[in-house]
Amino acid sequence: MAFDVDGIMTDGTLYFSSQGDEMKAFNTLDGHGLKMLASSGVVLAIITGRRSRAVELRAENLGIELLLQGIEDKHAAMKTLLEKHSLDFAEAGYMGDDVVDLPLLRACGFSAGVPSAHALVHQHVDYLTRAAAGKGAVREVCELILLSQGKLDAALAPYLAPGLERQQGASK
Repeated sequence: MAFDVDGIMTDGTLYFSSQGDEMKAFNTLDGHGLKMLASSGVVLAIITGRRSRAVELRAENLGIELLLQGIEDKHAAMKTLLEKHSLDFAEAGYMGDDVVDLPLLRACGFSAGVPSAHALVHQHVDYLTRAAAGKGAVREVCELILLSQGKLDAALAPYLAPGLERQQGASK
């Protein structure tokens, strides 16, 4: 499963300091969803048209080794990744938000977008999140994939382990 960054993992806003440093805001819910998905055996990738040190750090933090930045032809980049993993497009998914993502969104066996995505993306994705970009949309897709594979309960089970119950009458 591959993800775009701006407009998917972030709300799409670009921040620049007066020194020209680019900053991005990432959502921790999305990050944990990505970690759960990776733990279930799904290979994760980030394919983005921009280059950003912030994205490099985020991918490193999440343990995502397949990071492709500055990519003009995302479809070709995904094809190369899939060949390296002996997979085809029918076995892959992509989450994007703009017209440049359409060739890849239309090629993958599963595609997802966000409410703020371009209207053409809305017409061509398999799933449109309820959550906004950078506000839990990636987590929603991760949990949807886990649910469809019958792995969501197992991914959430450690957080419901015995001994973690709230005590009766305890204050909230």
